[in-house]
Amino acid sequence: MHRRHDLDTLRIAAFALLILYHAAMAYVAGWDFHLKSAYTAEWLQWPMIAMNRWRMPLLFAISGIALGLSLPERGRWGHTLRRCWRLQLPLLFGIVAVVSLQAYYEALDKGDVAPGLARFLWRYWQFRPWPGAHFSGAAYGFTWNHLWYLAYLLPYTVLAVVLASLLRPLRGALPRWHISDRVLGGLLLVLPVAWLAWALLVLMPRWPPTHALLDDVYVHAESLPLFLGGFIAARWQRGWDLLVRGRRLTLALALLGLCLELGIRALARLPHVGDVDAWILALPWGQTERIGRALYTWCMLLALFGWARVLLSRPRPGLDYCREAVFSWYILHQTVLIVLLYALRPLQLGPWLEPALLVAGTVGGCLLIHELLIRRVRWLRPLFGLRNDASSLPVARVAPV
Repeated sequence: MHRRHDLDTLRIAAFALLILYHAAMAYVAGWDFHLKSAYTAEWLQWPMIAMNRWRMPLLFAISGIALGLSLPERGRWGHTLRRCWRLQLPLLFGIVAVVSLQAYYEALDKGDVAPGLARFLWRYWQFRPWPGAHFSGAAYGFTWNHLWYLAYLLPYTVLAVVLASLLRPLRGALPRWHISDRVLGGLLLVLPVAWLAWALLVLMPRWPPTHALLDDVYVHAESLPLFLGGFIAARWQRGWDLLVRGRRLTLALALLGLCLELGIRALARLPHVGDVDAWILALPWGQTERIGRALYTWCMLLALFGWARVLLSRPRPGLDYCREAVFSWYILHQTVLIVLLYALRPLQLGPWLEPALLVAGTVGGCLLIHELLIRRVRWLRPLFGLRNDASSLPVARVAPV
């Protein structure tokens, strides 16, 4: 199978941004996180909103594309089972051995437990609810925190393969419509934006994101179509050509949507000067802001895929190494970050040095743990999503996410 270097690079960049994003979560005023710094700033909300709207949709779309590119015509269920195992094993190990450290430091910070990691882990590994505790997952007895993405990929993967198997006999019987590129491009712009806007306007107020899998209606409405759409479009050459040709338009529309969302948010924060006409107050500002958000999310995805196809389709030094390392870094990074932040906060290093050391320490910690332990210890490799055959390094095959 021909490697898609553009998708590999996009995926690596998206996961790398998670380190910056989760580090910034500790410093954004007014936003909840497992551990907060004393140095919070309200202005960070603006770049964080701009990143938040497409970072997870991009990962779900890339995961669907990766499944579509790697799924064989024969033996697809064996391939699917192996893929699900490479997702499930790191998820289970992460809950028990990696994310449990996040739960401990969050519980310690909130006064839910007394100091003592061994005592906490012994209680945590019993997977019983913690009455009266306030840390993430206390009501369930455990948490997967940032690994929720892996938990969602498991049913999405099975559903995609089931649908592909059921619809496979119908491929030749379906009618073939000849649609011009202009009409097709318009449909690919309008219909997904309409769906995302409907989900934001109707579903999200009733079912806000929980990342708890079973009751996460809005997140499924956003993420599952992106995963299935990526799965279906993975080998659709005409679609990829349209993305390349329309990359300037989609980028312009994405910026328009972002300006619309952020502009309305900024106006809402301005103090009222004098009387405001009733008709201005009656305008659907909230609905317009959500439509701008939907436009930004979808068009930014299209623009990223189109520009990556043009600029990132060549192999680059270090790409093979990063392609393999990115999964273990994803599993590790938030735990390393929270442990470091808990250690740095008492030092009172200030609003610039502390976050700089936090990001540098998280990157360095992930690099050292991956390079010195995970990559070289055979039994650790599958626990972090790596193939068991270390002799194939540094070249890695299609990653499971």
